[in-house]
Amino acid sequence: MSATVTTPTETAAPSRAPRTALQRIFGKQPHGLLFILPYAAFLALIFAYPLFQAVWISLHDFFFTAPGVDVPKPFVGFDNYSAVLSDPAVRRSFLNVGIFLVINVPLTVLVSLVLASALNSAMRGRTFFRVAFFVPYVAASVAVVSVWLFLFSGGGLVNSILGPLAPDPSWLVNSAFAMPVTALYVTWKQLGFFVLLYLAALQAVPKERYESAAVDGAGAIRSWWSVTVPGVRSATFLVILLATITGANLFTEPYLLTGGGGPNGASISPVLLMYQKGIEQGQPDVASAIGVLLIIGVILMSIVIRRVTGDD
Repeated sequence: MSATVTTPTETAAPSRAPRTALQRIFGKQPHGLLFILPYAAFLALIFAYPLFQAVWISLHDFFFTAPGVDVPKPFVGFDNYSAVLSDPAVRRSFLNVGIFLVINVPLTVLVSLVLASALNSAMRGRTFFRVAFFVPYVAASVAVVSVWLFLFSGGGLVNSILGPLAPDPSWLVNSAFAMPVTALYVTWKQLGFFVLLYLAALQAVPKERYESAAVDGAGAIRSWWSVTVPGVRSATFLVILLATITGANLFTEPYLLTGGGGPNGASISPVLLMYQKGIEQGQPDVASAIGVLLIIGVILMSIVIRRVTGDD
């Protein structure tokens, strides 16, 4: 006589309640949007409205007038963009910012990650060094620029050390060195911020990974390359993205270091050229067209960076 074993049937998963139209548009917790409304309003007022206004200005024959004076501003289509793209100064400014990014972004990633790894280890005086690296970032550019002007001027400290090897003309008035020196200055000044980002990311790398690498016979350099670098990939994506956006918006540094983009436009940036065109020369429509092209370029570079790094 055989016993019959009965197995309980699996309990059917409860059917999900259909989402309402509001939930399909705003998510499962639409009331959470109330908490971001103040910041959304801030973004709309400070960023979105000026952006759409810049696009509108770039498509019209726009110029500044006295308050209360209303004059026709006819629609000109892409004439401003044609003028911008055919302007050698504009092409030179975008080339300059490309040179800046090629120097600044890799150097920022490499140096900030190496310094963050060193400061994250058990070393003496690391609190002092963390503060020391962050001080240039919070210091005013006008005050810090004077130090670099002293270092890289014709009779500055760098030329005194190099002696006959110093370039002639000197660094900041030399067409070949003006933008690279500016890139080095920006890298040094902003290094503390990116070191701080990497320090935060390094705290999330499990210690067990380093222990496993040590058991497998990996040395310090191999552990850094195989554990640290992959472990902070998300932070690297953020650093590259922020450094690219910052570099594309370069203005203060060439304005102060090279006297407004000299020599002969060798260090002028698109944003600095926008200032000259829009404010000094009274061509806000042309300046807006440069700004719109710059925004498109930054968006395309951001997409490429995301594809290359494989991170969100």
